[in-house]
Amino acid sequence: MEGKKYFATGRRKTSVARIWMEPGEGKVIINKKTMDAFFGGLDMKKAVVQQPLELTENLGKYNIHANVHGGGFTGQAEAIRHGIARTLTIINPEYRAILKKGGLLTRDSREKERKKYGLKGARRRFQYSKR
Repeated sequence: MEGKKYFATGRRKTSVARIWMEPGEGKVIINKKTMDAFFGGLDMKKAVVQQPLELTENLGKYNIHANVHGGGFTGQAEAIRHGIARTLTIINPEYRAILKKGGLLTRDSREKERKKYGLKGARRRFQYSKR
């Protein structure tokens, strides 16, 4: 297991995260930046990313390199979380039950609804005036 890299992909909305994990001291690099530099003061996003590691008690045991694109901060954070959870199941299949119970292996398939013609948005109509 020493020096071996594990790979998985995570998705959420329009965000796609490619995750590489290897045994190490717990460094998290996202798009060639540290997690603190990438998310700045968004502490909740950092907690979202570390959630699968906390559930499986692997915090500080793996170095994580993530390449993420598309969407915003929330979608990217949740795509990284999904990818880390999938990578952990590759590393140790026994983690699958824990992560599945936590709902971290299911891809959140909700997408933005398209705008329709004749309307202001997906469902929003223009204001109706009787007189």
